Amino acid sequence: MSWLNEVRKRLPFVQAKRDTPDNLWRKCPGCGEMLFTKEYEDNLWVCPRCEHHGRVGADTRLGQIMDAGYTVLPPPHVKEDPLRFRDTKKYQDRLRAARNNAPHPDALTNAEGTIDGRKAVVGVQDFGFMGGSMGMAVGDAFVAGVDRAVLAKCPYVIFTAAGGARMQEGILSLMQMPRTTVAIRRLHDAGLPYIVVLTDPTTGGVTASYAMLGDIQIAEPNALIGFAGQRVIQDTIREQLPEGFQRAEYLHEHGMLDMVVPRGEMKDTLAKVIDYMMAAKKAA
Repeated sequence: MSWLNEVRKRLPFVQAKRDTPDNLWRKCPGCGEMLFTKEYEDNLWVCPRCEHHGRVGADTRLGQIMDAGYTVLPPPHVKEDPLRFRDTKKYQDRLRAARNNAPHPDALTNAEGTIDGRKAVVGVQDFGFMGGSMGMAVGDAFVAGVDRAVLAKCPYVIFTAAGGARMQEGILSLMQMPRTTVAIRRLHDAGLPYIVVLTDPTTGGVTASYAMLGDIQIAEPNALIGFAGQRVIQDTIREQLPEGFQRAEYLHEHGMLDMVVPRGEMKDTLAKVIDYMMAAKKAA
């Protein structure tokens, strides 16, 4: 300790230096404005200036949508690294690193509870876990969520966020596309609603399967939704794509979505949709 710090410590009228947290502010990915973190969180991770909807994890999403007291369903157990895949790193090392930074063991988490008093099973994909990619664990979790909804006789609501299938599992990841489609059929056979909420981003094999099979298709504002990337499409068809292509509002305008709903209105909207669809089921 320097003599100056020693003197400062002994003087009673000199205020001690306090450590300042380094996460008080964050930069909005949409408009670039610096936001007070607490204000951002209180606004459901939506920028109060440009209304950019930030990406959120599974626990945050479940807390925003479900009533207090919901139960997180146990994750499925699948064989890890079945192909012993390695690129610049071993797949097992990538999984370990992802789990060290996430509260759940894979990209899809299910919970059972209520949404404004309406019973539902809700699945949430976390883009923060290996880009929300769809592998065997995601497929098993999706099927388990549907089965739980059938058992509880309630809707299954899925919040999608994914870069597509998980390349480290090869064909086994692509097999989750028909698996999840068959599971949705079981839900329909039981006369129960399947509701999809597409969040930013939802792409690849997830878009090509369960993300586009909802009885009701909802999206958050400006969410990126598509199969192949915009540049790939543009280079393939050799044409300039329209402005806003693959964004939620464009897809809504062209009939691929039923509605685009801001995050602050999502819980109330889902409750109304569940009321309507379950009433139709009873009437039938």
